[in-house]
Amino acid sequence: MEPVARRAVPRNRDLPLPPVTAGLLRAQTARFAGLDPLLPAAVEPPPGDLLAADLPDGGRVAGVLTRTALAPGTPQTLWSATEVWELHPLLGAVGGAGMDALLRRWPTVLARVFPGRDSSCVVHWPSRDTEATAALLAHGMVPLSVLAVRPPRPAERPFRSAGVEVRTAGPADLDALVASAMAEVEYSSRVGGAILRAGAAEIKREALLRHVEQGDPVWLAERGGEVVGHAEGWHTDSTPGSWAETRVRHGRWGYVNCLSVTPSARGTGVGRALMDVVHAELVGAAGSFLYYNPPNPLSPVFWARQGYRPLWTVWEIRPAGALR
Repeated sequence: MEPVARRAVPRNRDLPLPPVTAGLLRAQTARFAGLDPLLPAAVEPPPGDLLAADLPDGGRVAGVLTRTALAPGTPQTLWSATEVWELHPLLGAVGGAGMDALLRRWPTVLARVFPGRDSSCVVHWPSRDTEATAALLAHGMVPLSVLAVRPPRPAERPFRSAGVEVRTAGPADLDALVASAMAEVEYSSRVGGAILRAGAAEIKREALLRHVEQGDPVWLAERGGEVVGHAEGWHTDSTPGSWAETRVRHGRWGYVNCLSVTPSARGTGVGRALMDVVHAELVGAAGSFLYYNPPNPLSPVFWARQGYRPLWTVWEIRPAGALR
């Protein structure tokens, strides 16, 4: 799941954030710090449509709605609806009550724009905010993925699965990489947010070739000369104004974009052997992060054993009109 910044295109209007939202932003940063010490400071939402709601105690919360239209054939369409409505909440110091108030207002906006079948509503929110979790579940949203982090660790002795060799992939390995990547997409389409679209193999081929040609780290796992999995990722810097700043604290991070093990080799240590190499070569000073699907019966246990734990949960409902 390659991270992308959601852009509000096209949109009905761009409204400047009113001054009151600055106070909400400061209070939200303080609340985030109390929820989870690894959360970054709250940042100003991107341009979009302002959504506001009153609370029973006289308080007020706000949010910004953005709409992203993904072009057919782009990598993001393999894990996302092509029309994405995302809510960027500004709840200040309020948790569940503020989230519930915004979610009650959201369907009235969607009713005016008639989103299509290939659409979704999305909210990224701190995983440890259980008050907001209750509100999101009550409105029909599902935790389809999480962004998980792994703080840096001292060097560890690499795990060696019997007969598995891990090496850097090159252009000549493209066919094997595509086959491995498609095994991951096919499995994830049954247990997570991935979508097995027509032309998926060609989309993966173009993306993998781009990563290999520009020198992004890609590794192959082989056993007896047969490819049994691969991993890919890159370094990313969380700096002011960057996409990563909205999700992780400032610093240099390793981002794991994909780990795939072929069906016949699952459960034999291939994934662990790959990740030992990834962690030795990719981890930045701040640590590493990735996305996985909570409904996947394999991922949560595997990634917890690798030292990752949820930081953000990506709540989603498809199609967007199903939000209640």
